[in-house]
Amino acid sequence: MKRQDGKPRLFSFTLRDFLIFAAIFICALVLCTLLRRSDISDGFASPVFVLAVLLISRFTNGYLFGTLAAFLSVIGINYIFTFPYWEFNFTMTGYPLTFFVMLCVSLITCTMTTKIKQQEQFRMESEREKMRANLLRSVSHDIRTPLTSIIGSTSAILETPDLSLEQQHQLLEDVRDDAQWLVRVVENLLSITRMGEDTRITKQPEAAEEVLGEVARKFRKHYPGVKISVAVPDELLIVPMDAILIEQVMTNLLENAVRHGKNTTHIALSVHQDDLGENAVFAVQDNGGGIPPKLLPVLFSGTLRHSDTPTGDGKRNMGLGLSVCNAIVRAHGGTMHAQNRDGGAEFIFCLPMIEKEPELQ
Repeated sequence: MKRQDGKPRLFSFTLRDFLIFAAIFICALVLCTLLRRSDISDGFASPVFVLAVLLISRFTNGYLFGTLAAFLSVIGINYIFTFPYWEFNFTMTGYPLTFFVMLCVSLITCTMTTKIKQQEQFRMESEREKMRANLLRSVSHDIRTPLTSIIGSTSAILETPDLSLEQQHQLLEDVRDDAQWLVRVVENLLSITRMGEDTRITKQPEAAEEVLGEVARKFRKHYPGVKISVAVPDELLIVPMDAILIEQVMTNLLENAVRHGKNTTHIALSVHQDDLGENAVFAVQDNGGGIPPKLLPVLFSGTLRHSDTPTGDGKRNMGLGLSVCNAIVRAHGGTMHAQNRDGGAEFIFCLPMIEKEPELQ
């Protein structure tokens, strides 16, 4: 829980923290009870409860439950696990020191844990800011160049009346292609907005073969000259996902294969379950010219310059699209990578078959 200024509350109460506190403290009570029945001397209780205070302070937020654990531990040691049992004895040797040590352990651990979490939060915010900056740089290029081309083509049509119908038709085709590219850029930006900073995507069980079939159908409609094959397992493969976002990931990969693959004529789209049965593995493989090895380490970072793209086409930068694909897959808790294989490029991403925490974007 956080304050309005974004910093964590030092004495916040949450059900999660309460359950952690209760579980660890009850385990400490049970362990000390068993040790006392084994006729072990009274000194066993202090180290057990010091450990309990340390664990509670480490795995809960703020100071509330760590401090509470320190007070209850001192009371428990005195009242339950020190002779005479089930009586308070404030005169026994070392009692004030025990209380002081446990309180110090609690406060120090809580302080260190809070600092670590604040640093982690700062690091995550820095990562988000870096990603925004990379995306904005890429978007500025991806939008400016097609717009300039559209303005130039339309101006040529309007200001040059003696252009032939064939020349006008070619210019209008260029305008259409640039407009479609702008639509894809906007869709990528909307996907990032849809995922949001503090909200998680909504995943539903989806049949992977149906998602691949829909992607292939749309691709054939827009690129009839490129052959696409789809391979799916014999048994129905149900994968938790946001189907719209995953369709966009595969659509981006397919379009990149056509635009950057250097005369790509065939694309293989496939999905299967890994050997452990934990992930669904999606793959997009083309028979194009592959990916320059120097680009592989930064392919998904969103930092590709236009001159770095495999085709050298300044207005067809694939950096933004791939960084968005990677962000979507990681938001699903999955991973993504690329490699060169059999003369072409292959993009592979894995989605977990069961729910798990997404990685930092």
